[in-house]
Formats: sequence, structure tokens, C-alpha cells
Amino acid sequence: EVQLVESGGGLVQPGGSLRLSCAASGFTFISTAMSWIRQAPGKGIEWVGSTYPYNSNTYYADSVKGRFTISPDNANNMLYLEMHNLKSEDTAVYLCAKGGLDIATMGRTNKYDYWGQGTRVTVSS
Repeated sequence: EVQLVESGGGLVQPGGSLRLSCAASGFTFISTAMSWIRQAPGKGIEWVGSTYPYNSNTYYADSVKGRFTISPDNANNMLYLEMHNLKSEDTAVYLCAKGGLDIATMGRTNKYDYWGQGTRVTVSS
């Protein structure tokens, strides 16, 4: 059974940092494209970034590039999202998702077959 369990969300002031974690199980993590996506209040799903743990190729949305870092821990089947210089517009529920990259071409897709329950990040003073 595929399971994705996020943690690490919370309330942070603008300019602050957080690290989100995703514990993955039930599939071969190293050979699976993984993504972080988010949903802000009243808005649709927004892609944050994707990685392919096998080669660590990682891609980011322009809105987070230079501030967010996605890193896989292949030994422990964990996916991390380090977020720095957080802004109010980063307020959202963040979800870890299986998929989001075509591993043959490393092209981004909008196809996710599993995702977790999410962890809420609130950026506010």
C-alpha cells in the first residue's frame, strides 16, 4: 500500500524558514518521480517542484526557485522541502505527491497517482 505522510508545517513569520518532511512507503522510492504541490486557501493546486531520486534531477516553480530546496533521502525513503525567505503567498497546504515527472524525458507532467494528507504552512506576522 502506497503511503505518503507529510509533517513539519506550522506558523512562521515572513522571511522565516521551515522544513517539511514526507515519509514514503509502499513503492520503490529511488526510481519514482516525487513532487511537492500546494493548495492555497480558495485556490487550485500549484506545482512547487519535482525530483527524480535516482539522479537527483530537481525542478522548481519560478515562484519558489532560489528559496525552496527539494531533497530526497533514498536510504530512508524520505522527501524534504526546505523553505527559506517565506512570504505570505506561500501560505498553503503542502502535499507530497508521487509523480509529476516523465522519468524518460525528465519533462514535467501534471500526473500524480498518490498524495498525502498535506501539512499546513501559514506565513503571517
